[in-house]
Amino acid sequence: MPTQISDSDFSSADGVGDWRVLFWGAKALFETGDFATGAQFVARIAELVEELDHPPMLDVRMDTVSITVLTIGVGLSDRDLALAQGISRLAAELGIPSDPSKVQHVQLALDAADPGAVLPFWRAALNAAQVGPEDLVDKNLAGPSMWFQEKEHVPPRDRLHIDVSVPHDQAQARIDAIVAAGGRVLGDKYAPAWVSLIDPEGNVVDIATWQGRD
Repeated sequence: MPTQISDSDFSSADGVGDWRVLFWGAKALFETGDFATGAQFVARIAELVEELDHPPMLDVRMDTVSITVLTIGVGLSDRDLALAQGISRLAAELGIPSDPSKVQHVQLALDAADPGAVLPFWRAALNAAQVGPEDLVDKNLAGPSMWFQEKEHVPPRDRLHIDVSVPHDQAQARIDAIVAAGGRVLGDKYAPAWVSLIDPEGNVVDIATWQGRD
């Protein structure tokens, strides 16, 4: 059985320099340069998966391969760590570089006075799977997730904001880019877990990392 490990333990382990912990697992993007190299890389990963009996989630594009490791029902596990380390070794053998700055996970966050009353509506609308009392995810873990936040006083509009889970070492650069593009920091009380920023018309985005959530 897989053993759960913390985000901190994963991030500080040897051999995971290509990977960044985000919402729903850890992710890496490898720059294969062309589809044939990507296919060769995936074939080698398939051999490793058979050996470890633990598959990742793969997204193969023309010149990149994005990979997420996650143990359903557990979170990050020792098997995810072993798989990530093995994939990075394969990438090094094949001369395929990674770019951690290009990984992220987008989540929709809905403020609701009674999350339990509205969550079933969105579960049906999105044909999503429910994880615990507050989260919906795409059944293939392919699209954005959705989180329901209970708030006693909910305004009549702007109840929906976007969470962007980014690598912890990229968060400040993303915040600086948002400010340069006309946004302003709404609040950083919970940094580094998240920093809230607001656009000129009052719409909010939270730039989030795994840090500060223990």
